Amino acid sequence: MLLFRPFIHLWKLSLQKYKEKSQKKNDNCSSSACLRKRSVSIMDFMTLEVATNNFQDSNILGAGGFGCVYKGKLEGDICVAVKRLAAGGNLDATREFQIEVELLSKIQHPNIITLLGYSIHAETKLLIYELMHHGSLETQLHGPSKGSALTWHLRMKIALDVARGLEYLHDHCHPPVIHRDLKSSNILLDSNFNAKISDFGLAVHDGRKNKNNVKLSGTLGYVAPEYLLDGKLTDKSDVYAFGVVLLELLFGRKPFEKVAPAQCQSIVTWAMPHLTDRTKLAMIVDPVIRNSMDLKYLYQVAAIAMLCIQEEPSYRPLITDILHSLVPLVPVELGGTLHDA
Repeated sequence: MLLFRPFIHLWKLSLQKYKEKSQKKNDNCSSSACLRKRSVSIMDFMTLEVATNNFQDSNILGAGGFGCVYKGKLEGDICVAVKRLAAGGNLDATREFQIEVELLSKIQHPNIITLLGYSIHAETKLLIYELMHHGSLETQLHGPSKGSALTWHLRMKIALDVARGLEYLHDHCHPPVIHRDLKSSNILLDSNFNAKISDFGLAVHDGRKNKNNVKLSGTLGYVAPEYLLDGKLTDKSDVYAFGVVLLELLFGRKPFEKVAPAQCQSIVTWAMPHLTDRTKLAMIVDPVIRNSMDLKYLYQVAAIAMLCIQEEPSYRPLITDILHSLVPLVPVELGGTLHDA
């Protein structure tokens, strides 16, 4: 941490001025946004059958324990993603469906996925979203392309977009919302690589966060240690997960990687000793971005990641502080304030 003290000190000094400048805008447009319901359509099941060509396998965008996501085309050539949940799901699946519809019908933000509608047909439940043409961050980083489409500046833009989405949930929703399952597979990218947070089935309001009434959930590798061990859930749990995503963007590694036939290592455990070693840091970043980044910015992002993944929640920064520290690292044309990138 000694190597990063000068940056952390300057970071704290510069935050107040930036916050004061942006506070007016946030107060005017975001403070009560979560209180206003927007229109989410109840869609006819037969319309969705036609849109997906009867849920044809060739239209599958992704699949998992939840069911399948299909590409669809509605009337007017509107492309959508249709998530068809596994039929006859258990109570948890039903609850997650209800939470997703309830929350996303109240939330509207450029960095949060837009729910266009939903449908219930017998035991089949469907959610209809805007189509995100570049899929998930997980697929971009760890799929066949191995991150080749993601330049240094695009990765910083994605990190900034996610921070903006989280800040909206934590600071501008009333009551605040904790996502609880932030991970690279739940960060979706549109045709311009704008990032949007998705999958709100595990999200909870901040006021309902004690461990007696919130079932332990999340994804191994992203779950904060205090939540895993003691069930303590706060907005700092999302900050920890954001730190893991930041490590993925920097190093191109998965949250867990096999280091021996019967042994896996988390990216946090692997990265911790490297994040403060400037002599080695540049050599272990993702080879895709190794020759296209400015070292001073690498050190700053490494410092932010280091703070996010601290074991003690109180040592982690607030998401608003993370956001304001990322803005100067992203070119103006990508939504930041960096000139002559």
